[in-house]
Amino acid sequence: MNKLIGIAMVAIVTLGLSACGKDTGPADAGVDNAKNAAKLAYEKEIKKARDERLERLQQPAGWLSLVGMHWIDVGTTRVGHGDDNGTKLAVGPGRIGMLTLTKDGKITLQPEKGSGITIDGQPASGTARLLSDADGEPTVVGFNNGDASFIVIKRGERYALRVRDALAATRQQFPGLEYFPISKDYRFQAMFIPNPPGKTIEIMNILGMVENMANPGQVVFSKDGKEYRMEAVDEGDGRLFLIFADRTSGHETYSAARFLYAKNPGEKGITVVDFNLAYNPPCAFTSFSTCPTPPAQNRLDLRIEAGEKKPIKAKI
Repeated sequence: MNKLIGIAMVAIVTLGLSACGKDTGPADAGVDNAKNAAKLAYEKEIKKARDERLERLQQPAGWLSLVGMHWIDVGTTRVGHGDDNGTKLAVGPGRIGMLTLTKDGKITLQPEKGSGITIDGQPASGTARLLSDADGEPTVVGFNNGDASFIVIKRGERYALRVRDALAATRQQFPGLEYFPISKDYRFQAMFIPNPPGKTIEIMNILGMVENMANPGQVVFSKDGKEYRMEAVDEGDGRLFLIFADRTSGHETYSAARFLYAKNPGEKGITVVDFNLAYNPPCAFTSFSTCPTPPAQNRLDLRIEAGEKKPIKAKI
């Protein structure tokens, strides 16, 4: 009899333990469902941002369409695709026209008759003043039935023609982008430490030119108990622009830098630094760009295994 009672007691305890293991309760299940829903919503948000990034990159006037960058000196040069031009483009009519740069930075283009070029979408008629990207929205000189164009850019005290072709192989045969898996381990609540108004920071571009850029402050975050700081740049839209390198640079990611934006911290001085949104600069895809490189403070002694990886090599 005692033996039977003992067996029954063991069975009851076993069943009780089994039931406890299986039944986590409605409250626990609700928490798990909420966490899973939040995770899926976050991943959807990141994927949407990445899709938009790819769409911008592949636009006809995007970075993948660059086919040339030509520095211009004070004086006059003939521009066009023909060999007899002082500034020979990779694409376009044999002769586009005569380009003049004055000592005070004024740039004009006298179109060649029959070139069929457009100025900001309108048929060219007579000598036109060309604005550079330093003046705001640059003047677009279009040709090849609108598939190709050039604008004037200013870097330091020098000017150059930046040429695009929507039919470029780099755009037509682009293999896409590759990313690290999405992980909230690289999404940080960061403190913003403002600098005095008007402070600037020297930023060197990939060509070795140095430019003073507005430096509103630093973002500070912690990873695995260690604090990291990055200097932010203000491009004029209120966001914090972060140019950084890390321990993956030159290995899994592009060697020169990656870029990232963070929202304006507002009065509370807190923003989000989400490296899942980190992306490659244009110079990762083309040699005809002039990307900024990270200041020394933004070269992190940390592996940022998040965001965009180095470009996939296209089979061109």
